Amino acid sequence: MAKKKTEEKTVHRPADPNVMGLRGTVVEQPITRTLDENYMPYAMSVIVSRAIPEIDGFKPSHRKLLYTMYKMGLLTGGRTKSANIVGQTMRLNPHGDQAIYETMVRLAKGNESLLHPFVDSKGNFGKVYSRDMAYAASRYTEAKLAPICAELFRDLDCDAVDFVDNYDNTTKEPTLLPTTYPNVLVSANQGIAVGMASQICGFNLAEVCDTTIALLKNPDHDIASTLLAPDFPTGGQLVCDPAELAEIYRTGRGGVKVRARWRYDKKENLIEIFEIPYSTSIEVILDKVAELVKAGKVKEISDMRDESDLSGLKLTIDLKRGVDPEKLMQKLYKLTPLQDTFSCNFNILIAGMPRVLGVKALLEEWIAWRTECVRRRVYFILSRKKEKLHLLLGLKRILLDIDKAIAIIRETEEEAEVIPNLMIGFGIDEKQAEYVAEIKLRNINKEYILKRVQETESLQGEIQDLEDTLQKPARIRRIMVEELTQVRKKYAQPRKTEIIYSHEVEEYREEEQVEDYPVTVFLSREGYFKKITPQSLRMSGEQKYKEGDGPGQQAEATNAAEVMFFTDRCQVYKTRLSEFGDSKASVLGDYLPAKLGMDEGESVVYMVLPGDYSGHLLFFFENGKIARVEMKAYATVSNRRKLTGAYSDKSRLVAILPLAEDRELALLSTEPRALIFHTSLLLPKATRSTQGVAVMTLKPKYQLQRVCTPEESGIVNLPRYRARSIPGTGALLRPEDRGEEQLTLL
Repeated sequence: MAKKKTEEKTVHRPADPNVMGLRGTVVEQPITRTLDENYMPYAMSVIVSRAIPEIDGFKPSHRKLLYTMYKMGLLTGGRTKSANIVGQTMRLNPHGDQAIYETMVRLAKGNESLLHPFVDSKGNFGKVYSRDMAYAASRYTEAKLAPICAELFRDLDCDAVDFVDNYDNTTKEPTLLPTTYPNVLVSANQGIAVGMASQICGFNLAEVCDTTIALLKNPDHDIASTLLAPDFPTGGQLVCDPAELAEIYRTGRGGVKVRARWRYDKKENLIEIFEIPYSTSIEVILDKVAELVKAGKVKEISDMRDESDLSGLKLTIDLKRGVDPEKLMQKLYKLTPLQDTFSCNFNILIAGMPRVLGVKALLEEWIAWRTECVRRRVYFILSRKKEKLHLLLGLKRILLDIDKAIAIIRETEEEAEVIPNLMIGFGIDEKQAEYVAEIKLRNINKEYILKRVQETESLQGEIQDLEDTLQKPARIRRIMVEELTQVRKKYAQPRKTEIIYSHEVEEYREEEQVEDYPVTVFLSREGYFKKITPQSLRMSGEQKYKEGDGPGQQAEATNAAEVMFFTDRCQVYKTRLSEFGDSKASVLGDYLPAKLGMDEGESVVYMVLPGDYSGHLLFFFENGKIARVEMKAYATVSNRRKLTGAYSDKSRLVAILPLAEDRELALLSTEPRALIFHTSLLLPKATRSTQGVAVMTLKPKYQLQRVCTPEESGIVNLPRYRARSIPGTGALLRPEDRGEEQLTLL
């Protein structure tokens, strides 16, 4: 007989004393499910509810704080203790008093974090540009809302935005603040979420309003023409690169360079830095400079100290004797955070989804959102006026027979029957009857009745106007333009950050030790250049030239000397002779258009060795004019290789002549005429592209042809051609003065 199967008994294992409140077994599940159930809710909470700003330009923490202050009556009232504000805000933001107060500090006027602060503060709120200037505790400071906050809450009570329950469902709070201007571009904002970040720079309020108005009028408006560049509350100088700025405007990503502003006190031999980049701090700069001084990379500084206080920023640098402050600052810009890059990442929440938008796209989103806010406000006002008109129309019917209404009320035995009896007696609804029943006895007079009738007529006109506004988008846009214009008029401020362009910036480049020795340089007519040492020149034979080419200019110099090459495109290329290798007479040399990276078809017309940039340059033009330009006009602190506008392009260039001291020169035209004048009659000009002054008056169809010294001209009777004043026509050349061998300087 088969045995019965015995049921297996469940064995209860003793609980692990090291596992408390948990199951003693390991539950296996796919990693994707773990991420969905545990990680993603946290990540989305950080992104949506904490770190990324929305279209109104605020994070939830900013919005909760400002709304609390608004409900406390701090927009028009006096200041109150910051601790009181923090305590009230905790009804909406249960993240601790310290986090709330830190939010207030950043929004405060005293902290200088924003171009237009939202909190009018009193007390020590620290400084954004200092790590060690800590703010005082909330019990010592006071605050209220700044006047510009009126633009945040103007439409709040007109159903312009949605309201939601707070975290414990005890009150309501707005999802967004209906700002009347694009605060998202005016207030700098940054945040780090999970897997993404946001970094929005501020812009000048006037420029933002002008750009938005222009977009409302013309959707194809070029925003770069009105929105010049970012503006930072700490000032400084923004090194503007139009290409990089256009990329930021288009994509919402990129970077802008900002450098500190300074002044030099010659009497005390010190530099005062009074504005620094927004992205750095005083302490970071001091630490970096101290590190460089200790490493021996910056030997020009004897001392550097922080003299900042609550009145403003000031870093003082004491210089050693003989130090050039310009060169030192260029060096510090290169090696320290005195020049820093602000990285832009225009990542904001649009309808609850993070999106990186360009500036124009961001403004378009704001315009669409603000249009809906204005529309909801107009509809709210329209609804209220319609409700009031409805009540007044009921009152109008009763006032036509007021005695009947009084009789109905008097003869009604029960109070609850008053409203139904009025409804039956005059054919009105419950709301109208309730409104009539609440009228005081003293208001039942002729004056009151006439005012109510007139109000009814005006309400009908206002309702018609509001309905027309809702039906026409152009009228909505007109309202927005008017609001932006008023904001600009009330709150606009001058730019704090100065705009300089990248081609104007003098960048520091560490000078290399260049071996200096005598050389002789040769420039051919076709633009071939050679640098030959005296030893090689003595051993070499005849100079080699390309077929059709020949000697142009020759000069003696040193290997470390600067050289300038003027071209036929009114440009000059600057370099040092050390950048050319030593050559021999038997080779063609370097082809300058290729060596210097000249424009296509551009060729060299003259070579100048400026030396210490003393003296002048004379430019002779075909129309008989001569320009005398100071040599120092071509001197640059930076190592710029190319200067445009080197000379005037109004007439063809005939010759260029360096002038160390005044002397006589001979001009010969194609007529042929000759004029001998003294260069002291020419006044020097500081502008490189000057057209010059007329020296030789030419008849039509004749041009200036040659320039040379009187000795090289071949003229025998020099007094005949001398001019005591300019301009002059010169004299016709006699046969004996027409030498066949006349040299030119070109």
